[in-house]
Amino acid sequence: MRTMLGALAALTAAAWPVTASAQATARPCEATERVGPACLLARKQLPTLPAGKVYWHLDRFASKDAAEKAAAATSVVSEAFGSVWLFTIADAGWRPRGGKHVSTVGPLPIAPAASYAAEYIRSVFDPGTTAPLHVHSGPEAFFAVEGDTCLETPDGVRIGRGAGNQLMIEAGPPMLLMAIGKVPRKGFALILHDAEQPPTTLTHAWHPEGLCARQLSLDRTR
Repeated sequence: MRTMLGALAALTAAAWPVTASAQATARPCEATERVGPACLLARKQLPTLPAGKVYWHLDRFASKDAAEKAAAATSVVSEAFGSVWLFTIADAGWRPRGGKHVSTVGPLPIAPAASYAAEYIRSVFDPGTTAPLHVHSGPEAFFAVEGDTCLETPDGVRIGRGAGNQLMIEAGPPMLLMAIGKVPRKGFALILHDAEQPPTTLTHAWHPEGLCARQLSLDRTR
């Protein structure tokens, strides 16, 4: 299975001429945060979701112990980019005890399912790096700690600029994510999906128009 996915990723990257490519996989993140493929920072089974609209909350804490004490049943604690993070799926007004609230992303376009899983991805992409073309079985949300983000789908292009930029995409559409701008993009992604479905599937059913690549070219001339 890994060999097949690797071959598909290589074919996709060959068909799309960018500086590099990186695929979010089940490969656990290492302690060293180097430029390269995205990795799985954490995974959380969620038998149920909060009633009403659902959001992704990002909070920083001074220590892992403090974050774990503030965690809810839908939270995970991770260390990345020099900080301890508390990621929580909750309603819009939820806040932990302590810590520094960084961002609330949402509402997430959730589809009904018997149970859910939240996958948190960490990535460090140089400008021009992309993930191979893929689709998700649930919404994906992006948060950039640093750098610029470009997301191209059949509906067009969405761009996020600077530290704290965030983007979202619903389940289903094929997508291409690219780091643009002039500095490496350091960020997280959340895939909140039906636990009975694979979170990510590579696809060849769509070819981007190069909208993110054009934006990258413009950035390089500024």
